[in-house]
Amino acid sequence: MLEKLFKLKDNHTSVRTEVVAGFTTFMTMAYILAVNPSILSATGMDPNAVMIATALASFVGTLLMALMANYPFALAPGMGLNAYFAYTVVIKMGYTWEIALFAVFVEGIIFIVLSLTNVREAIFNAIPGTLKAAVSVGIGLFIAFIGLQDAKLIVANESTLVTYQTFKGDTFHSIGVGAILALIGVLITAILLAKQLKGGILIGILATWILGIVCEFAGIYVPDPELGMYSVIPSAFISLDFSSFSETFGAVFTKTDFGSIKIGDFIVIMFSFLFVDLFDTLGTLIGVSSKADMLDKDGKLPRIKPALLSDAIATCVGAVFGTSTTTTYVESASGVTAGGRTGLTALTTGFLFLLSVIFSPLFLSIPSFAIAPALIIVGFYMMGSVAKIDFEDMTDAIPAFLCIIAMPLAYSISEGIAIGVISWTLINLITGKAKEKKISILMYILTVLFIAKYMFL
Repeated sequence: MLEKLFKLKDNHTSVRTEVVAGFTTFMTMAYILAVNPSILSATGMDPNAVMIATALASFVGTLLMALMANYPFALAPGMGLNAYFAYTVVIKMGYTWEIALFAVFVEGIIFIVLSLTNVREAIFNAIPGTLKAAVSVGIGLFIAFIGLQDAKLIVANESTLVTYQTFKGDTFHSIGVGAILALIGVLITAILLAKQLKGGILIGILATWILGIVCEFAGIYVPDPELGMYSVIPSAFISLDFSSFSETFGAVFTKTDFGSIKIGDFIVIMFSFLFVDLFDTLGTLIGVSSKADMLDKDGKLPRIKPALLSDAIATCVGAVFGTSTTTTYVESASGVTAGGRTGLTALTTGFLFLLSVIFSPLFLSIPSFAIAPALIIVGFYMMGSVAKIDFEDMTDAIPAFLCIIAMPLAYSISEGIAIGVISWTLINLITGKAKEKKISILMYILTVLFIAKYMFL
C-alpha cells in the first residue's frame, strides 16, 4: 500500500528511511509548538489554544502535502509571519487578533486561486537556475545561522550586531553549558554522518538531549527561564486538556468585528501576509527541492501545483483553527538530508504533529541546543548548491551572491529572493544581456513589484 501510494522504489528510498527522515524533520520543527504560542499570546490569544491550533494546522498542511503532492515537505505556522501578526498588525496597528486571523484567511483564499490559475507555478519557473541554486545556498546559511542563535553560540552585540558566546560569567551553567552541548552535538552528528550512519541527524538530536538531561541531573546545567534556558527533563508525558481550543477555533468568523475593519489598512495587511508567504514558500520549495535533486532538466519542480495548493489550503485551515499563516518549512531540508524523498516523510512528520497535541509536555522539553546541531549540519549540506553557480559570469555570480548573503543578514528568505531578482534583472538588462539570458516578462514584473515594495511598504 505504501509503495503504491508514495512510489518508494521509483524514488530510490525505503519505508525505514522515510520514517526516520520524517522524525528528523519533526524534531527540527518541534520548536514551533513552543515558540508560536509564546509569540501569538502577546495579542491576548490563549497560549494553550494556540499550541493546539499550531499542531493541528501543521498536521493538516503536512498531510495535504504528503497525499496531494507526494513531497517530503512539512508545513507549520511560519516564523516571521507570526511576529508580523502579533507585533505589527495587532500590537502596533491596533487590530484585534480575530481581524488578523481574517486577513490570514483571505490571504489563503487568494493563494488557492493563484495556485489553481498557475500564477505561483509561473513565478517559480520564471526564476533562473542560477538564482535557484543561490536560494538553496542562502537558505543553508540562514538555517545554520538560526541554529547558531538557537544554541546561543552567536549572540547579539551592540557594536558588531552579533558576536560569539563567551563561556564564563554568571550564565555559564545555563547558556554556557547549553552552547557547549550544542557544539558537542555538532561533533557527534558530524561523526555519525562521516560514518554514513542512517538517521545520523536524528540520533545527534537525541544524543544531545540525553547529554542535557544528564547535565541537569548532575547540576552542571541549571535551567534559567529568564534567560530562555528551560528544564530539559520532561515534567509529564501527556496532556488531555483540550478545552482551551474553543477560544480560537472558528473565531475568524464568530468573533471578528468586521465593522471595525478599515479597507485600506486591511489590504496592506493582507498583501504583506501574501507577499512574505508567497516568496518564503517559493524559496523553500526551490531550496529544498534543489538540494534533493527534484528539479527537472529545465529547473522546474514536477507536481508543483498540488504542493502550492496544499500550502494555500493549509493557510485557510490554520486561520480557522486559530494560528497565523501556515507555510512550507525550510526545516524540511533536515528530512531531505536524512534521505526523505516522498510524501511518506511528510506523512510521518504530520502524524507526529498530531500526536504532539497529546504528548506536548514531552516534545516541548526538547531543548533548542539539541536541535541546533541538526540545523547547522543541514546548512552545511545545502551549501553544495554553490557549485552550480557560474562564478566566471559576473551577471550571474554577483546577483547570486547578493541573494545568498541577504537571507541570513536580513533574516528573511523572501528578502533574499527580492534582492536576487532585482539585481539579476537590472545587471543583465543594463549590460545588454537581456536577450542572451532570455529574461521573461514575469521577471520584469517581479522586479518592478519588488522595487515598489521597498518604496511603499
